[in-house]
Amino acid sequence: MTERNRVLSTRTIAWWGTGIVLLAAVAAALLLWLLGGGTPADSSRLDALRTASSIVVGTGGAAALLLAARRQRSAELNLEQKDHDATERRITDMYGKAADQLGSDKAPVRLAGLYALERLAQSHADQRQTIVNVLCAYLRMPLDGTDEEVQVRKAAQRILMLHLRPGAGEEPNGSYWPDIDLDFSGAKLIALTLSHCRIRSIVCYQTEFQEIATFRGTEFGTKADFHEATFHDRADFRGTVFGGERDVFRGTKFEQHAEFGMNSEARLAGALAKPGYKRSWPPGWTEEPGDDGWLRVVPSSVPE
Repeated sequence: MTERNRVLSTRTIAWWGTGIVLLAAVAAALLLWLLGGGTPADSSRLDALRTASSIVVGTGGAAALLLAARRQRSAELNLEQKDHDATERRITDMYGKAADQLGSDKAPVRLAGLYALERLAQSHADQRQTIVNVLCAYLRMPLDGTDEEVQVRKAAQRILMLHLRPGAGEEPNGSYWPDIDLDFSGAKLIALTLSHCRIRSIVCYQTEFQEIATFRGTEFGTKADFHEATFHDRADFRGTVFGGERDVFRGTKFEQHAEFGMNSEARLAGALAKPGYKRSWPPGWTEEPGDDGWLRVVPSSVPE
């Protein structure tokens, strides 16, 4: 406990109280000896002393109340600190247990770890980004391809999607988690759906998207990085808002369908597309054949 929160001990208060009582007794005896003659002058002096004594007693009472209030506040601070420490220990224990579950070789145990982390993030807003980082790190781990593991990863993706969609749940205790950053660098994501989400930033450098990947109506606040990512199936970016840097698809490969729509402001300089599929690029962008069998996405006119 800090120096400012220290309080007087009970023994110290008792000694001070005893000293004050003795001092009062000595003062009373002295006054009786000096002013006990009963003359008018003595009576006037006694009245003045009586008034002064009342002031002193009142001041002493106020000091006692202040001391009691200070002791009460110190007790409250001690209790608050104990509650805070207990909460921190509980969060640490829950976090550690859930993280251990994610490392289990049994899919149901890993699922339990995911949902435990979700509950922890929902209850403690200051832990959300850390827990999202854990979920992203889990999705970046090598994919063994088993059906059970695919289902666990889809559950992790769904948790992120549900909590990154704003709406009726934007109140403090709602389900939306604002100002979240995602890092899927090098991950293999299966049927990722982040449609109509609001995400502060996302990094998908060299990420592989298997099955459909949809970001329809999603808003990226400060950064969206899809450099050298590969979309093995359909990619849906209709209505996506790219905040901050917009040349985010350099080296990105679209192996099948890609939809950006007529209102998209995405810039696709350096993006590649496999021939034979229908795509809707943003206004001002088109395809031209390359030397390596890929189509290059290039500006069809100078953007305004």
